[in-house]
Amino acid sequence: MTTLDVDALLDDPAVGVIVCCGSGGVGKTTTAAALALRAAQRGRTVCVLTIDPARRLAQSMGLTELDNTPRPVPDIEGGSLSAMMLDMKRTFDEIVEAHAEPERAAAILENPFYQALSSSFAGTQEYMAMEKLGQLRQLGEWDLIVVDTPPSRSALDFLDAPKRLGSFLDGRLIRVLAAPARGAGRVSARVLGAGIGLFTGAMSKILGGQVLRDVQLFVTSFDALFGGFRERAEQTYAQLQAPDTRFLVVAAPEPDALREASYFVQRLETERMPLAGLVLNRVQDVRLPELSAATARAGSERLGDDDVLVAELLRLHADRMDSAARQERLTRSFTGAHPRVPVASVIALADDVHDLDGLQTIGDLLAR
Repeated sequence: MTTLDVDALLDDPAVGVIVCCGSGGVGKTTTAAALALRAAQRGRTVCVLTIDPARRLAQSMGLTELDNTPRPVPDIEGGSLSAMMLDMKRTFDEIVEAHAEPERAAAILENPFYQALSSSFAGTQEYMAMEKLGQLRQLGEWDLIVVDTPPSRSALDFLDAPKRLGSFLDGRLIRVLAAPARGAGRVSARVLGAGIGLFTGAMSKILGGQVLRDVQLFVTSFDALFGGFRERAEQTYAQLQAPDTRFLVVAAPEPDALREASYFVQRLETERMPLAGLVLNRVQDVRLPELSAATARAGSERLGDDDVLVAELLRLHADRMDSAARQERLTRSFTGAHPRVPVASVIALADDVHDLDGLQTIGDLLAR
């Protein structure tokens, strides 16, 4: 197994973006924050972009809150660190305000269909994470941006969502609804209008008249922006393929998480996106006196009720050794399938990370 040199990655001036990705619940947020803190302490000017509904990152960095604007983290020696939490609706609003005239922008922002789309449409969060990354890069205030990707069910959702949302906003259904507003010729407009009438009549029965009117008003107001969305989706996707971007796949030593990590590694290779390595979180720490699980379990059974406390400790040790062995088998299976992927392991800690010291501990473990 090749070891990932985390400090070499963080110190490399050619690396401007690190994207921490993986399935939900594997510690992406903590990993991203720890990497950003360590890079800042090693002299870089860093911004970490998180998508963390529990808002643990703000607390761990000593900030009262995080929002859609980068906030400096105090008391960082070496370089500097800023942190922010993605507000996907606010980011979507910023796109509308930047690319539409004030009256049209106001109509879009007040439209109920737009409000639902910008708040909860599948893929919006992933798409807006890349939009915000692009905005941060344009500001040019940081030489390293660390991105914590959304807590998707599947790691692949992060790569697929921008194209999916761009295709929807520039797709056939939207174009059909927008056709009357785009002003076809008189004859074709009458023919098209008749077809649209039949279509919208059917859609009205399915969706309800008010919902359909909201959609059509949204399409009419948003029409000038549709053409650019597919292009924007392509640009955000191209950002992930840029020479200064590196991906870190984050996983736990569990079958589902490593299966997702394997799919993601394969996808990155297919898309020719630069993979830095795998971060394996919550690995069982077995730095204990050499005592096999079988020996500990046999000793526990022999003690029986004679010494309940020692017997229970032996059983606990046996369970930990079994867990460590299982994790090692899973890790070997992954590295056997992906021998060129460097790996950094982080042992499972007794407590959750809740301050800068905790993040620094994670960073030290990553670089060990």
